[in-house]
Amino acid sequence: MKRLSTIIVLLFATLVSFAQSAKNDVILKLNGDELTGKVVKINDTDLDFTYAGETLIYNIKKSEILKITYGSGRIEVFNKPAQQSAGAAPAQGGPGLEDHHNKVAILPFGFIRDGQPADESISEEVQNECFSFMNRHAGVFTILTPRTTNAQLIKAGINRSNIKGYTMDDICNILGVEYVVDGLVTLNKTTQTSYQTNSGKTTSKDGKDDEKDRKYNSSSYGTTTQNYQTNLNLAIYNDKGTSVYSQDRTAFWNTQDAYKNTLEYLLKRSPLYTK
Repeated sequence: MKRLSTIIVLLFATLVSFAQSAKNDVILKLNGDELTGKVVKINDTDLDFTYAGETLIYNIKKSEILKITYGSGRIEVFNKPAQQSAGAAPAQGGPGLEDHHNKVAILPFGFIRDGQPADESISEEVQNECFSFMNRHAGVFTILTPRTTNAQLIKAGINRSNIKGYTMDDICNILGVEYVVDGLVTLNKTTQTSYQTNSGKTTSKDGKDDEKDRKYNSSSYGTTTQNYQTNLNLAIYNDKGTSVYSQDRTAFWNTQDAYKNTLEYLLKRSPLYTK
């Protein structure tokens, strides 16, 4: 009997351990919230869900969900706008992609300064620099203004902290574009360069121009310039989530704004550039 009890306890412990180690389902909502637990049942318009470690069942509407990543690894997408045929009504849950062909959106660039994320304003400044250059060389492409792009991201509940929860095809479809441009600037202080300047003048003790009485006074001053190393990564994805262009380049110049020349260098070699 004692041996049987031990076996039952071990079996129970094994089952509990297995249940705890099983991977959870992750629901990503349209507002950016992530819910981790188990999807119990899916109905026509909603689903039942329990949080990890709890038994209470919650009911969630499908119209609030972007996608579910199941513990098995399978991904099910909800409310993903699909490209529409001519004359079709706009897809529910999206901005309408009946005319997203050749449309391009530029995301706010990531910007890391000395190992720390920079202010949002700096990320948007690089985004605007990218738009300004691409818009001058757009050709057949329509480049969304940064204001339009950022407004649509805000409406979808997407920000810098949760954007990693979305795939690039998700982003393309939310913004209603065929391509999305993503980039990261890394800026680090390196060496300092010092410059020394000398200057001098000749004076006389009594104000008279006596050669023997003449004295030469000299002075010097110096300036120091901080140098930087800039690295820029630029990637372009299509609405299928495929990377169509990805390049990484270290800036030639050592100034703080060296990313501008590097950005133009990479954009000129991208498939979206037109002379």
